[in-house]
Amino acid sequence: MILVDTHTHLYSESFQEDQDAVIQKALEEGIQYFFIPAIDATYTKGMYDLEAKYPKNTFLMMGLHPTHVKENYESELQHVYEEVLKRKQPEALKKFYAIGEIGIDLYWDRTFLKEQLDAFKKQIRLAKKYQLPIVIHCREAFDEVFDVLEEEKGDDLFGIFHCFTGDLEQAQKAISYNMKLGIGGVVTFKNGKIDRFLRQIPIEHIVLETDAPYLAPVPYRGKRNESAYLTKVLSKVANIYDISEEAVAKITTETALNVFSLKVDNFA
Repeated sequence: MILVDTHTHLYSESFQEDQDAVIQKALEEGIQYFFIPAIDATYTKGMYDLEAKYPKNTFLMMGLHPTHVKENYESELQHVYEEVLKRKQPEALKKFYAIGEIGIDLYWDRTFLKEQLDAFKKQIRLAKKYQLPIVIHCREAFDEVFDVLEEEKGDDLFGIFHCFTGDLEQAQKAISYNMKLGIGGVVTFKNGKIDRFLRQIPIEHIVLETDAPYLAPVPYRGKRNESAYLTKVLSKVANIYDISEEAVAKITTETALNVFSLKVDNFA
């Protein structure tokens, strides 16, 4: 059984002391592929170091996280453009697999909403230019995110709505914009709500994620999340759809690999 963690911050400070052990534990649980979202320029080196250590397992994204959109966001976007361009050169040995995580976050404050909207739109257009998926971060901002997706919709817009926490109508709307739903630890929460309607969404429209070190699933809720805990998400999703864990793993892994255009030899 092969699993994909479509969203994990393995370069985070939270893993500074035991990164190798955390990754090994996940590999032993069958999680073989880790997709790594960006935050801002200060984390780029950590991402590259991680990729160099685990080149067959870690696959990087590039982007500016909405909570890191501040007064200097234009220089941060320039960093994103430059890094993406470097890996689009013919001599480049590595590539980015998505533009992410990008989006809108209004949970803490709305001070930089205008800048977040601008950064979101520009990064979507960057993804389109290079035929890459986007990975969306949305917190307290469904209306704003959907307004942007409506403007940018088309066959060249696709990706993952990371850490989806909306309702059924919002799920269907996200899917209408060629987005898969990233399902993580929240699906195991008693008050998470998405478990109430998820079965109404065809399983081909979801992928699995942890968002480690954040949002650990039950029974680890409140503790540091790890990619190995993806198996708890898998178990809950299998229970919701009333199918085997093996079936969920096969479907969601295939979907994830297709979204990120990652071809692997040992997955049929």
